[in-house]
Amino acid sequence: QVQLVESGGGLVQAGGSLRLSCAASGRTFSNYAMAWFRQAPGKERDFVAAITWSGSSTYYADSVKARFTISRDNAKNTVYLRMNSLKPEDTAVYYCAADGKGGTTYAIRSYYHSYDYWGQGTQVTVSS
Repeated sequence: QVQLVESGGGLVQAGGSLRLSCAASGRTFSNYAMAWFRQAPGKERDFVAAITWSGSSTYYADSVKARFTISRDNAKNTVYLRMNSLKPEDTAVYYCAADGKGGTTYAIRSYYHSYDYWGQGTQVTVSS
């Protein structure tokens, strides 16, 4: 089992920045690919960004490319999502996810069902 706890969400004005963190515990963090998804009210949970176990490859949804950066620190068992130039449409609950099965294609890393473990989410609200 892997336990994931997100933090760093909050209220920010459009154009502002936030950094989300996801702390993992349980099994060896460096064995897992990690990702961030988000879910706005009344909408499906959408892929945001992912990173392979080593951090050598990253993947982004088109809507956040060039604004968001995913990174990880395996020594701290933590994955981060740096969000810049935030827009009101970025408002959502952001979820951290972990996958121990591998796979390095965008299709696999962006697929909701690729991930076995999920955090409880952290709310991000961007005001206009």
